[in-house]
Amino acid sequence: MKKTRKTIRRRKPAAITVHRAPGARHRAILGFGPLRFQAAIGRSGISARKREGDGATPPGVMALTGGFVPRRLPILPASPLRLRRITAADGWCDAPSDPNYNRPVRLPFTASHEKLLRDDGIYNIVIVLDWNLSSRVRGRGSAVFFHLARPDFAPTAGCVAIAPSAMRVLLPHLRRGTRLVVLG
Repeated sequence: MKKTRKTIRRRKPAAITVHRAPGARHRAILGFGPLRFQAAIGRSGISARKREGDGATPPGVMALTGGFVPRRLPILPASPLRLRRITAADGWCDAPSDPNYNRPVRLPFTASHEKLLRDDGIYNIVIVLDWNLSSRVRGRGSAVFFHLARPDFAPTAGCVAIAPSAMRVLLPHLRRGTRLVVLG
């Protein structure tokens, strides 16, 4: 009798899409399957010429690589995405001339950086996108994250941001490799 081997196919993670909404340059619509959520993007809108500090959200396909949450956050829905606890010593280098450019760093850190533990709550859930991360080019933009929006959906510095309630809906469906597609 011939033995057969079943091939197990892994489903590709579903893509999250982001496209500009009518009106202000920093308004967007985020889609995930049949779901649609209001989103905020960079103050300069979407730009294929993304540069450090320009306030633009880059178009393209970016994989979710993992994320961070602070210790003080209430219980979150379970997520297959690895979410590490943020401490006061966690930062992200945004200095193009530094060897740690667009990488997590430990604070205190002498070069320009962003603190991941913030008082405004927008990084209470912050997911790292593979923008200029695996194939880094100095000055092409750093710290492009998927995080929580301010209550008025004010523009970001180039990230994609959604309401906390929307993020709670998405978290159980997010895993490493899920793609966030910003349509330019």
